[in-house]
Amino acid sequence: MAEITSPFGTWTFDGETLRITPGSHRRVHKVRKTLGELELPLAAISGVTYEPGKKSGRLRVRLKDGADPLSVAASGHLPDNADPYQLTVEPDQQQTAEYLVDAVRFTRRPDDDPASFRRYALPGPVVPVTVSVSEGAVSFDGQRVVLEWSWQAPDAKRKLHRTELALDSIEGVDWRPTVGLNDGLLRFRVRGVPTTLPPDTDPHCVRLMWGTENELMTVLVAAAVTARLPHPQAPADAEDSPTALPASTEGSRESALEDVDGVLKRLRELGALHQDGILDDDEFAAAKQALLRRLSS
Repeated sequence: MAEITSPFGTWTFDGETLRITPGSHRRVHKVRKTLGELELPLAAISGVTYEPGKKSGRLRVRLKDGADPLSVAASGHLPDNADPYQLTVEPDQQQTAEYLVDAVRFTRRPDDDPASFRRYALPGPVVPVTVSVSEGAVSFDGQRVVLEWSWQAPDAKRKLHRTELALDSIEGVDWRPTVGLNDGLLRFRVRGVPTTLPPDTDPHCVRLMWGTENELMTVLVAAAVTARLPHPQAPADAEDSPTALPASTEGSRESALEDVDGVLKRLRELGALHQDGILDDDEFAAAKQALLRRLSS
């Protein structure tokens, strides 16, 4: 067994699993503390590296494509301080860090060890998960996303008070953090509803501002939803996907009706935004045409 412990966390490799436990240091990000202990099966690990530095080094673990819903949801945008797959290493621990790297590198893998995944090897964040940000609170209980808009949200969202999305109506999640003066966002892509509105007026999108810890915590909601959607590399007709659409004619018909209901609901929302003066005539006409094209396709 190889193990390294620091105030920032503990990594333990037993020949089959790399166990990552966040530390108690004040610089350990809230995202990492909330995720808690992670167990990475060897088959999910692409490699582990140690990067020496002037004052401290860094251990990094790279996961295989599609192994982890958090990595898929973050899509490389998670800042280093919130990334659970790296560990700050003190100078006197370099030898221990290198030993752990070698232990992972030289452990024999099964001949059928996959290069990428079609099902997630990790379960994603525990649900229910709730995060409060400037525009309101976003929560996910495993079946439903709820957006509770606060007084700081733009008028278009605040007037709705609350937006609810069933998991089976969501086809994807987009997440990116605040970078410099550019706001981030958490957007739920709803089946049958084009994403033509800007974040300020899109009731399916939370705008992320200020770069606080809670803004980054929204990646946990994104990852929890992503974990329960069909895997991006899974075959379209995969029977083992827990959220795959039914293949029967009746199931297809019900899905089509759900799409129509979603488009009609969105049209009503657009009409209210136009009536309130939030959307001008051109914006309303463009968004309406996009929805109608979807309805007739």
